[in-house]
Amino acid sequence: MKKILIVAGGYSNEREISLLTAKSVLKELKKNKKYKLKIKEPDGNFVKELRLYKPDLVLNLLHGRYGEDGYIQAILESEKIKYTHSGVLSSSLAIDKELSKKIFLKNKILTPKYIKFIFKKNFEKKKIIQKVQKKLNFPVVIKPINEGSSVNVFICNKSNFIINIIKLKSYGEILIEKYIPGREIQVAILGKEKLGAIELKPKRKFYDYEAKYNPKAKTEHIIPVKISKKNHDKVTNIALKAHNLLKCRGVTRSDFRFYKNKFYLLEINTQPGMTSLSLVPEIARYNNISFKKLIQRIIYDASINK
Repeated sequence: MKKILIVAGGYSNEREISLLTAKSVLKELKKNKKYKLKIKEPDGNFVKELRLYKPDLVLNLLHGRYGEDGYIQAILESEKIKYTHSGVLSSSLAIDKELSKKIFLKNKILTPKYIKFIFKKNFEKKKIIQKVQKKLNFPVVIKPINEGSSVNVFICNKSNFIINIIKLKSYGEILIEKYIPGREIQVAILGKEKLGAIELKPKRKFYDYEAKYNPKAKTEHIIPVKISKKNHDKVTNIALKAHNLLKCRGVTRSDFRFYKNKFYLLEINTQPGMTSLSLVPEIARYNNISFKKLIQRIIYDASINK
């Protein structure tokens, strides 16, 4: 019998989503009598409990900081316990939106132009507006460098830019990114395989936290994506290239904007959600991979030294 420790919840802003993911996955895994299962939220006693339980592998279902940034991965590597999804370096690179952008640009992957902004005690509002106007032009997107799930992401024009930027002051540094209009397309990769793409039509301004996780937001999911085969191949190839560049493992989901026949990679997620509303299970289902099979493949890929 395989002992699996499901790690979920945690300290990030996405705790609730992580617990929902764990609930969905646990329900599916319970059907398999080969597994002995336990759910654990990481806390101060995490390493102690890890050593006591001695799992064969950890199914990492954490999202955001501490779970998706290499932190928990480093603990599991030092304890020599196999775990799912990407390793320490891949996770820390993917969640850092500035570092991953630099890698994408160096490898000729289109991504929106950006400015890294560091908050000083009294930043000059006029100066930053002038800089943004000159380098990017409005509208822009402002976001933390290392959060997931569109937490604290704002689309700003010149008039609401300062109000919104002040909301992110506690982060110390943020990204200001050129807003790319157009279609919202997401691509899932599993191992070395292109799982497929899905288009999202949010009723909200963009695919934000509400649009992602609240069924009442009524985000429309379109699969198959209505684009040519050539473009479908192109976007799934870019996603696979990004996945490989960052040396990701298991499953990832890349977020794109499709504008004027060009794909702009916004970011790559190394711990995508697995709830009933999540995109990766939906893409897998469309491609005849059941939820059960998807989880089994993620478990099968668990390892260390990655």
